[in-house]
Amino acid sequence: MDFYYHDDEDSSFNDSYDYNYEHTICEKEEVRSFAGIFLPVIYSLALVVGLAGNALVVVVYMSKLRLRTLTDVCILNLAFSDLLLLFTLPFWVADAIHGWKLGSAACKLTSFLYSTNFSCGMLMLVCIGVDRYRAAVHNPTGRTGSGSRVKRQWLLVCLMLWLVASFLGLPELIFSTVKHSHHRMSCTSVYPPSMARPVKATLELLEVTLRFLLPSLVMVVCYCSIARMLSRAAEVQRVGKWRTLRVLLAVVAVFLLTQTPYNVVKFCRAMDIIYILVTDCDVSKRLDRALQVTEGLALSHACINPLLYAFIGSSFRGHVLKAAKHFGQRIGRYRRRTNEEPAAEIALKTRTQSQFQSVSEEQDTSTFTI
Repeated sequence: MDFYYHDDEDSSFNDSYDYNYEHTICEKEEVRSFAGIFLPVIYSLALVVGLAGNALVVVVYMSKLRLRTLTDVCILNLAFSDLLLLFTLPFWVADAIHGWKLGSAACKLTSFLYSTNFSCGMLMLVCIGVDRYRAAVHNPTGRTGSGSRVKRQWLLVCLMLWLVASFLGLPELIFSTVKHSHHRMSCTSVYPPSMARPVKATLELLEVTLRFLLPSLVMVVCYCSIARMLSRAAEVQRVGKWRTLRVLLAVVAVFLLTQTPYNVVKFCRAMDIIYILVTDCDVSKRLDRALQVTEGLALSHACINPLLYAFIGSSFRGHVLKAAKHFGQRIGRYRRRTNEEPAAEIALKTRTQSQFQSVSEEQDTSTFTI
């Protein structure tokens, strides 16, 4: 997480926004105040929307849908990854408002989960793009293997992606810790003073490259190839063809719109770490706020993923509608049964009274409830 800052009262290279102990150029209390208001709002909104969408994807896929392709497996893993990412947000909200109060171990684990699942989401999107390209270009008939060997290969691919994402999250597990900063405890990355600048710059550039540039390049190539193939396919109906092209365009456009601003700002930070470009206080504050806003925008992709990779599928929509219809029918049967209980009780009471009234006029009647 990147929203803590340095000012002149701290002389070590520790916080995410302090690139060099010689490069603390001004006090940033107003930037920290902005983070304490903006981050809780945007993260709370992302938590509510993202939990609803991704939880529905997990429930439907695990209960109703068969995992018939690698894309299905990746969509399910993507939903799990987004859920784990979203579960870390309440901790960052509390950190932004009150400071970190859960200790160093919780700080390391939360930072590791956030970074790992952020990376895993990007890798799963790439895997979906590659699988769609393979299916469209090399398997146009749509036939997919369903044997246990093929499914083991799918699971192996997803396991490898999780391992790569965990590797990308290791720096957070190693360097994240709790430190006293600006009269409060904060969970942030602390680097050894002798290697602070090169380590921080290297990690920033690696994140931009592995989380954004390579995934973007692979997705653009795969989806452009699919679009070119569809445009040339004479057997594809016009309506279906352009509907598919619109979906592919939406996939690429949403990814680029949500991730590009954040990674541009991170690249600027990396250049500033290396060359110390920012020497004006106002520019430094604007860079800090820009990273906060763009990180919130990048995080919104976890909320949009269910819409792009599940709800646009007619099969998934059909299962959701079927589940909603089944749930509505169950509610209707329960209500009808509840409404019929008083009438059944009255009828049973009447029959009971008639049966026993001939034996004794003074005997009490019993009321039975069904």
